[in-house]
Amino acid sequence: MNKPMILVVEDDTSVRNLITTTLKAHDYRYLTAQNGAAAILEASSHNPDIVLLDLGLPDMDGVEVIEKIRTWSNLPIIVISARSEDTDKIDALDAGADDYLTKPFSVEELLARLRVTQRRLAMMQSESPAEASVFSNGQLRIDYAAGCAYLKDEELHLTPIEYKLLCLLSKNAGKVLTHTFITQKIWGSSWDNDIASLRVFMATLRKKLEKEPDTPQYIQTHIGVGYRMIKVE
Repeated sequence: MNKPMILVVEDDTSVRNLITTTLKAHDYRYLTAQNGAAAILEASSHNPDIVLLDLGLPDMDGVEVIEKIRTWSNLPIIVISARSEDTDKIDALDAGADDYLTKPFSVEELLARLRVTQRRLAMMQSESPAEASVFSNGQLRIDYAAGCAYLKDEELHLTPIEYKLLCLLSKNAGKVLTHTFITQKIWGSSWDNDIASLRVFMATLRKKLEKEPDTPQYIQTHIGVGYRMIKVE
C-alpha cells in the first residue's frame, strides 16, 4: 500500500516539527501550511490524500478551512486541536471533519488514526458496486453502491465517518452494538478518545437523521453499552 500524501496545517513550530518528523520516520510524504490561507492553497493545488488540521490558526478558524475544502473535495480531514469541549468537536465534525484528535496526543495514536484512514481510503477504492445493495428502513434508504443515504428521498449530507457509522448500524439493524465493537470497526482501536469521539459523531448523525433526537425513530442509545438501529415498521 502506497503511503498517502499528508497536508499538515499547524502554526505551532514545535507541534508541526513533531508531526512531520513522525511522518518522515514512517515514510509518509507530506506538505505543510502555517495558516488557513496557505492550507486552502496547498489543498487545492496539490490534492493531498489526508489533511491534519489545527483549529487555532492565526488568520482564520480551522472550521472555516474545513468548510472551504468541503466545497470541492471529500478528502479525509483529521482535526488535531487543544480544544476538548464537545461543542468544539461538534462544530468541526458538522463542518465536515472526519476525525478529531485532542492535544496533547501520542505519536502512536496519530499513526493509528492515519492507518485507519488509509485502510478506509483503500476500501472505498476497492469496493465492488456489484456486491452492494440498497437498505430501506422506514423513510431511511441507504444506497451502498452509490455511497449515499436518503431520508424521505432527500439526500443526507454525511461526513465519511457518519456514513460509515450509519452503514454499520444498518447492516446490524435490531442488534445492540457495543461501544468497543463500533470503535474497533470505525477506528480500528478502542482508545478513550475513540469512545468520546463516537458520542460526538452519534450526536451529529442523529441531528441529521432524527426529527426529535429525544424520541429517536432510528438510533437508540443503550446507556453504558452502545447503540442499536431500530427496525421501523
